[in-house]
Amino acid sequence: MEWLPSSLDRDPRAGLCQGFSPSLDLLCLETAGSQTHRTAWVGRDLKYHLVPGSLLLPPLLLPCLGARQGSRAGGGPGGGVEVTALEGPESLAQRAGVEWEPPVEKRERRKTCCLLSSRWETCWFKVELSIPPAWAGREVHFVWESDGEGMVWRDAQPVQGLTKEGEKTSYILTRSLKESEPHSLTLYVELACNGLFGAGQGSMIAPPDPDRRVTLSKAELVVFNRDVYELLVDLEILLDMAQLLGEENQRSFQALYTANQMVNVCDVTDPSTFPAARDLAAAIFSQGNGQSQHTIHAVGHCHIDSAWLWPYEETIRKCARSWVTVVHLMEHNPELTFACSQAQQFQWVRSCYPGLYARIQDFVAKGQFIPVGGTWVEMDGNLPSGESMVRQFLQGQRFFQEQFGRICSEFWLPDTFGYSAQLPQLMRGSGIRRFLTQKLSWNLVNSFPHHTFFWEGIDGSQVLTHFPPGDSYGMHGRVAEVLKTVKNNKDKGRVNHSAFLFGFGDGGGGPTQKMLDRMKRMSDTDGLPRVQISTPDQLFTVLEKESSQLCTWVGELFLELHNGTYTTQAQIKKGNRECERILHDVEVLSSLAVAQDTAFQYPASQLQHLWRLLLLNQFHDVLPGSCIQLVVEDALQYYTGEQGVWLGGHSPVGAAPAWWGWGGSSPGLPGTLVLNTLSWERSEVISRPGPDGTETLGMSDLAVALVSELLTGKYSAFPSPGEVSDTCFWPLPKEDGSVTMENGIIAVCLDTMGHLTSLQLLDSGRESVPDGCCANQFALFDDVPLYWDAWDVMDYHLETRKPVTTLLKPLEITLAGGLRGSVRFSLQVGKSSTLTQEIILDATCPYLRFLTQVEWKEAHKFLKVEFPVQVRSTNATYEIQFGHLQRPTHWNTSWDWARFEVWAHKWLDLSEHGFGVALLNDCKYGASAHRNVLSLSLLRAPKSPDATADIGHHQFTYAVMPHQGSFQQAGVIQQAYNLNFPLHVVPASCAQCPAWSAFSVSSPAIVLETVKQAEFALSPTPRGGQAVVVRLYEAHGSTVTAWLQTSLPIKEAMLCDLLERPLAQGRLPLEQRGLRLSFTPFRVLSVLLLRSC
Repeated sequence: MEWLPSSLDRDPRAGLCQGFSPSLDLLCLETAGSQTHRTAWVGRDLKYHLVPGSLLLPPLLLPCLGARQGSRAGGGPGGGVEVTALEGPESLAQRAGVEWEPPVEKRERRKTCCLLSSRWETCWFKVELSIPPAWAGREVHFVWESDGEGMVWRDAQPVQGLTKEGEKTSYILTRSLKESEPHSLTLYVELACNGLFGAGQGSMIAPPDPDRRVTLSKAELVVFNRDVYELLVDLEILLDMAQLLGEENQRSFQALYTANQMVNVCDVTDPSTFPAARDLAAAIFSQGNGQSQHTIHAVGHCHIDSAWLWPYEETIRKCARSWVTVVHLMEHNPELTFACSQAQQFQWVRSCYPGLYARIQDFVAKGQFIPVGGTWVEMDGNLPSGESMVRQFLQGQRFFQEQFGRICSEFWLPDTFGYSAQLPQLMRGSGIRRFLTQKLSWNLVNSFPHHTFFWEGIDGSQVLTHFPPGDSYGMHGRVAEVLKTVKNNKDKGRVNHSAFLFGFGDGGGGPTQKMLDRMKRMSDTDGLPRVQISTPDQLFTVLEKESSQLCTWVGELFLELHNGTYTTQAQIKKGNRECERILHDVEVLSSLAVAQDTAFQYPASQLQHLWRLLLLNQFHDVLPGSCIQLVVEDALQYYTGEQGVWLGGHSPVGAAPAWWGWGGSSPGLPGTLVLNTLSWERSEVISRPGPDGTETLGMSDLAVALVSELLTGKYSAFPSPGEVSDTCFWPLPKEDGSVTMENGIIAVCLDTMGHLTSLQLLDSGRESVPDGCCANQFALFDDVPLYWDAWDVMDYHLETRKPVTTLLKPLEITLAGGLRGSVRFSLQVGKSSTLTQEIILDATCPYLRFLTQVEWKEAHKFLKVEFPVQVRSTNATYEIQFGHLQRPTHWNTSWDWARFEVWAHKWLDLSEHGFGVALLNDCKYGASAHRNVLSLSLLRAPKSPDATADIGHHQFTYAVMPHQGSFQQAGVIQQAYNLNFPLHVVPASCAQCPAWSAFSVSSPAIVLETVKQAEFALSPTPRGGQAVVVRLYEAHGSTVTAWLQTSLPIKEAMLCDLLERPLAQGRLPLEQRGLRLSFTPFRVLSVLLLRSC
């Protein structure tokens, strides 16, 4: 075999590997996508000869599942195992960082080698097996035990995953050796140098240890004694019943006495006594339940984190290892069902393991391998934007429809850190009316009061929701687990059915034969609930029939834990927000370019690729930041790398002038094109790079929505004071070092440390900062959670508040005398970090901006900025996806104070009647509002599972906006969008060109969120680039009728769902004023527009 060079490092988005040595073609035919972050092909000359050991029949009641047969000296004539590492040890150790222990005596059954795992290596072993003829008629297993996860390959196909932590340490060669079967065969084992939960040492969430060694401890050929195994399972169930049913239960004593009789009957030296012992067990298991007994719906499951304590590439192998094992189980257990989510993981296996994928498709058709969830990945439930969540469903359901001929009917999100109150509407709009999770069982303070209920979102949409009462998605089929499922159920009497998800999870693994065998014995056994192998559809169908007495929970499903994930890994969160903006803008501009130029090709495939990268990074351990450093590096590459979203999305924006015929060369002076991708009028200060590298300020006054207007004649050169006396202003220094600024809307006063000592709304004269207080106060907190370092911030951190008071550079004026005023200062934060902030006030702008740069070098610290405001209200308002919700500002109850740290998107607001103050931001999510103090969480510094988390340079912007009236009347929502979606200022070669508006909306309560080309994979609508989808939502919480106007040539309009399927009775008449749309509070509407040309 040849050495495979490290240049074969793979990108998980790619298809087949390139560059495999011809001598490895047979081995790698299916391995073409066997993903490795770093690949090492181990050894050529080193061989271990392992032979079957002596007869070793395990005593009953011991957890030994197999019997080795054959003489210790020779293993029987012709029997043995030869393990060959696929290259010499010495040279490989130098090249791949692999260390080998010297081989031990050939005829011993246990051999060991240690592999260095610093680079997520995989090692390949050739295993040559020779089964003794004396084993005819016996069940023969190949046993492999290692600290690393492995995969058995046979005839160039994966056939069995090997994971010691997942109780999968053997591959069944034959269930009854026949003379016609091959007695000599060759297997290959791919061994990954990581375990089920990554490569840390000492703690599950420890960062990967470069010195961790993975040990291969056993490679054996054994005879498996099926009778002994079955007896052991019988006795396990009986003893658990005896112990757990309690002394007051008659069945407890029956189980105990039956087990005792079995031990008396069974002679371990006489296998002929085993059937009689098994008959005793069968007699008690066959005594059935009454009709009222609770029914447990057991569904195989294998939760695989798309990235967490391992990189994306390793997840692909985890999927293959887990799913090939499930398929193998299904071949021998036709009753087994397996629920599997995440379209991205299906796509990985489809690209990288096509043979396995074909087998999966067969079992999907049989109804055993069941796609669920309907989303691209199991995304975070809090931080993705509303449009991102729509795309999770659109891309996921599109994939499942194309690949399996149906969409999913259940939303499956068992391990996400809270659930937005907008999700019920998004589910319903994506063809889903059912939801399963269990994560709220992790609540640290309050126990959630239901397991089966209707969940109602902020718009009134409802979905039937079920939390498996066993509080886990990784059950093992034990008596204790089924009893807990019934005991825990908080809706007994309302429903009599519960889900029971069994199989190893998080790091993969899935169900085992032993789990199935346990549950077969409990299928209808008096004293235990009924346990039936079921499907999610069967479970929810019976729950729907019993739903008349169910309770309803209104609003968000807030997890009272893991609220540090709103802040951890700030660069990932910034990349997410920026890429959401970029894709929004590219879709808007590309859709309008199609309308302007019929020759323009909408970049549909490129946009799908970029969206899927963004959606992948929204997985619930990536976007929250609860992952290892290698995952963070990969995620940032997907944002900003050469093939990432940022570069892939910016090129169309720069090309926009050419789309409208305004590009190319021109002998005249170049003009400037200003692009507004939002749906309302904007009047803002913009800057244009000058020929000498300086920036020129000017005013944009875009009078209509989604405008592309050449501002020649309206763009101002840097004005002189006389020219702009109505709009220019100067920051004014005072003797004490403070500075005042005002722009006709607000007036501010800042002290030398950048504290905001006064913030006045000039029209009303209302002061926002309370007497004796200062806003824009930075505070540092100790941040040492109980265990989940990157995940949690505990309430006791609030007791450690330390104001940041060390001034490095006092406040100084940096820009004055025009359309913009700004000041700058620097602080030392903690022991070794620095913060520099530029505070900016623009003409006509109702908010004060804080452009902030931090060199962050802390450990277990939490940085926040606080704004005490002169407002009294018992509730604060926070933006969520396609709307907002209120949370209390007091801590009256445990449900209140458990929300000491919450999440918001672009803004939060504290208002009383007639006045309020809003905090806006461009990339932050963690926030709080306690009494009258608004806080924005800026940076954390956890050390597990990434020891380097957040260390380095950060840049972000937030803003404060006082306002009259309600935040709706003041336009807080629009101003937050403006901050996050800046105008695009691009050069155009023509001197003048006409302004053009594509869309406008008549009501300020309606936000036009998305303009994109329609995707027709789920719809019978005519194909082609003639259809545009426009998505709008009601943002104020009101019932309103609005008119959507467009300059596009439209021949037909209809409402559609989020999968872009036209709604029945959804056709909209084309009227002179446009399209008349009716909204209820927070309703999301999607309109399908068919262009006439």
